Amino acid sequence: MHNYYQPEIETAPREKIIEIQNEKIVKQVRYVYNNVPYYKKLMDKQGVSPDDIKSIDDIKKLPFLTKDDLREAYPYGLLGTDLKNCVRIQSTSGTTGRRVVAFYTQHDIDLWEECCARAIVAAGGTNEDVCQISYGYGLFTGGPGLNGGSHKVGCLTLPMSSGNTDRQIQFMMDLKATILCCTPSYAAYIAESLAERGYKPEDNHLKAGIFGAEPWTEEMRKSIEKNLGIKAYDIYGLTETSGPGVSFECEEQSGMHINEDHFYAEIINPNTGEVLPDGSKGELVFTSLDKQGFPLLRYRTRDICILTREKCSCGRTHVKMCKPMGRSDDMLIIRGVNVFPSQIETVLLNDGYAANYQIIVDRVNNTDTLDVNVEITPEMLSDTTMGISEREAQLVSDLKAMLGIKAKVHIVEPKTIARSEGKAVRVIDKRKI
Repeated sequence: MHNYYQPEIETAPREKIIEIQNEKIVKQVRYVYNNVPYYKKLMDKQGVSPDDIKSIDDIKKLPFLTKDDLREAYPYGLLGTDLKNCVRIQSTSGTTGRRVVAFYTQHDIDLWEECCARAIVAAGGTNEDVCQISYGYGLFTGGPGLNGGSHKVGCLTLPMSSGNTDRQIQFMMDLKATILCCTPSYAAYIAESLAERGYKPEDNHLKAGIFGAEPWTEEMRKSIEKNLGIKAYDIYGLTETSGPGVSFECEEQSGMHINEDHFYAEIINPNTGEVLPDGSKGELVFTSLDKQGFPLLRYRTRDICILTREKCSCGRTHVKMCKPMGRSDDMLIIRGVNVFPSQIETVLLNDGYAANYQIIVDRVNNTDTLDVNVEITPEMLSDTTMGISEREAQLVSDLKAMLGIKAKVHIVEPKTIARSEGKAVRVIDKRKI
């Protein structure tokens, strides 16, 4: 039995989806051209007008938008409607310079919440569920998006926000929460905290988790599933396109269906901007097909991934994106080698460590240094067959096999790496690059 929130759209034949996209893109490009002077200027410069856009295939004629454009146009330069029509803003955490501020009309919020509702239903949610939302609320999109989606599905919603883990656990147990929504690192921390209080995975009522907002590996998924006794689903989104719910996993857990009636995805070569065929690895680009407040066309996400149209056993017909495989910008280049934090996490989890680690990159005498601090688990402490220095040597060798370069590994006591209740700070790059 498959669950859909809007079956007529989620399982629509491909021809129908393309028809929707063709109709929406023609309208949206004209709307943006007439209402967003910043983008009109980009189009004029590229010598393209709304009349040139007759179907979704013509999208490649349009100019890209980047994070730099967003910074330059801050705060109102990419606004698509009068401010009086906007009812809310959301904003990114602003890790690089100026924050991104996105504007929403009520129409935009309704569409966004519908997308999040699709994700909750895909994870098995119904109006009989108790949905605990432990993403941050406020400017961060995680809490508000899933909160709205949960309301639309009719779940009893626990708007917890992140942090205050004692209270999270009290409500989770007393109100019998069945779906947990938060970052994967916080889910792992909640699981750890439950175990410390003597709870076993079968003692909670959770059946599913919807985790996103930071990169996480299959190994981390398996560990969270085991420790909470749930199925863990991925969800993807970015403030620039609305927030979580741009795409989400179904029961197959093999990539995230993109809500193609609202968001059109392309994969490009990050160096040349050339559009690549489905199945190619490249940078993900999104176009919002019907947003009014902050209608971005061809926005470069910097996420590296692959799109696939293979038939999905869940019956959904929307294209799937794989988990982002790193970024075209936050990839670390260490001694000339491309290193993704997720590669390091994979090695640690495969070797039985928890996902509590920190990567410190520095430059000493013009040479990059790579240090990895890893927490030992209490079980490992009581296991006397292997000493700390042997464990460190083992990790050094396994990391070298994965990365091709040598890292210094420091095994530290349990609980000594600061826990995060939002996005985990995994990488500290001290190089002045």
